[in-house]
Order: sequence, then structure tokens, then C-alpha cells
Amino acid sequence: MRERPGVGLGLALLSALTFATSGTFARPLITGDWSAEAVVLARVGIAALVLAVPALLALRGRWPVLRRNAGTLVVFGLLGVALAQACFFNAVRYLPVGVALLLEYLGIVLVVGWMWLVHGQRPRLLTVAGSLTALCGLVFVLDLTGAGRLDPVGVLWGLGAGVGLAGYFVIAGRVDPALPSVVMASGGMAVGALVLLLLGLVGALPLRAGTADVSFAGHEMSWLVPIVGLSLIAAVVAYLTGVAGARLLGARLSSFVGLTEVMFAVLIAWLVLGELPSAVQLLGGALIVAGVALVRVDELRGGRAERVDARAEEPALT
Repeated sequence: MRERPGVGLGLALLSALTFATSGTFARPLITGDWSAEAVVLARVGIAALVLAVPALLALRGRWPVLRRNAGTLVVFGLLGVALAQACFFNAVRYLPVGVALLLEYLGIVLVVGWMWLVHGQRPRLLTVAGSLTALCGLVFVLDLTGAGRLDPVGVLWGLGAGVGLAGYFVIAGRVDPALPSVVMASGGMAVGALVLLLLGLVGALPLRAGTADVSFAGHEMSWLVPIVGLSLIAAVVAYLTGVAGARLLGARLSSFVGLTEVMFAVLIAWLVLGELPSAVQLLGGALIVAGVALVRVDELRGGRAERVDARAEEPALT
């Protein structure tokens, strides 16, 4: 079993909370002069620059570790940053935000399947029950009634975001322990920003930004306010705590804790935008918490069983 699971759970919850602020910060920009892709690029690009100095300090005398994990950083940046965010924001061009988010979080199921098929970690009964409970809760929180006909192009973008999300949790949970979390976060976002910039330069993604004031939390203010919140809170803090939490909890459990991002997003929208959650959404939030708890209990039981098996295999002292 991984060490300090309580710390890992706290970090994963903090990551989910800070990730959940991204929609609130991004909305005034996207409804204004900014394209969604430009918002994503600003978010991860600024965050990568902010983390560059502490990442370099963490690497002093450990440059072989960076070279050994260069490929992992590239894949993390491509899947966990660029693919996940670019696909999600393209999905919302064709689908309601709730439907796109639900498709992205199908990546949670992909994590369980990946750990089963590739690493032989067959999900136990409680994990299956927790999966179904959490996903049912996600449907309630998103309140998808009246979503209408789904555009197949948007569905494909949403599923692509799910693949990126699964890659984020799998890679963050299995990275080399010698690679500092701040290097993982900074390097991944730098790769993601570079990929998005290149796609924008060749015309594959629209990059449009403006400097007009925006309406945020009922007040007119500079566009810099949501940009700072988006890059520092929803990126720097979110990715740092997310990577560190995934290392302590593992890919499967950290991915399910990440589901609470949706519940946090509803609460933040209520506090900042005055959007009161419905009874159905509150029920969904309770189901998500219950599902995460089931997976957590199963993880702990599995860890205890592994320790018992290990002790049974130890040679007797004579």
C-alpha cells in the first residue's frame, strides 16, 4: 500500500477543488473576446513559466532523472494536458458543457480497464460498485435532462478528452518517484502549451485573445483577474497537488477522487455566480462521495490483503 494515504487524499481533493474553479474563471473570457483554445494556452503556458524556477531548483544535481523521464513528460503533456483540454473545449462547441464533461469523465472507467488489462489489477466488487455509484452521481450532478440530440463530432471530441484524462491519472500515478512533482507538473504543462501553440500557428486551433474588461462575479474588471486565477489556482495549484496526490494514492483511486471536481464546480458556481444547486444535483454529489468512499475502502482492503500475503511468503526465522 502507498504511504501517507491521508495526505494523498487531501492533495487529490485540493486538486479537484482548484481544477473546479477553471470554468468559473474561464467563462468571462470565453464569452468575451477569447477563444477557448487561447484560454487553455494562457492557462498552462503561464503556469509552466511560474513553476519553471522551482522545477529547476528541484532538479539541481538530478539532471539524469530528467533525462530518464523525458519521454514520460512528453506523453504526460500530450495526453494529460494538451489532448484533455483541447478535446474538451472543442467538445463544448458541439455539445452542452454537461454532456462534454460527462464524456470526459468516462476516462475514469478507462483507468480501471487499463489497470486491469495492462497491469492485471482486476477490479474487485467494491470498486465496480463504487464506479457505478460515482458515475450515476455524476449524471445527477450534471442534470442532463433536455440535452437534446448529440452531435457525433462533439461526442468524438468528448471521448478524446476522456482518453486524455485517463492518461493524466495513469501517468501521474506511475511516474518515477525520483522525479519531483513540480518538475512533472511544469514539464507537462510546458509540453502541452507548446503543442497547443504549434497547432494554433498552423491554423488547426483558433487562437484569439483580447484586452477588454470582462464581467466576473457580477463586477466589471480587467481580463487579467480571471487569467491570473485560471493560471495560478486552476493550473499551478491544481496540477501540483494532482500529481502529488496521484503518486500517493495510485491512478485508480486518484481518478475517482477527481470526480469530486464536478461537485466542487457546482458549489463554486453557486457561491460565485449565484447558481443554486437543485435537489437532484445535491443527490448526485452525495452519490459521488459514496462511490469514492467505496473505492477507497476497497483500496485499503486490497492493501491489507497484499501485506498479509507478503508476510505469509516470508521465510520463517530459525
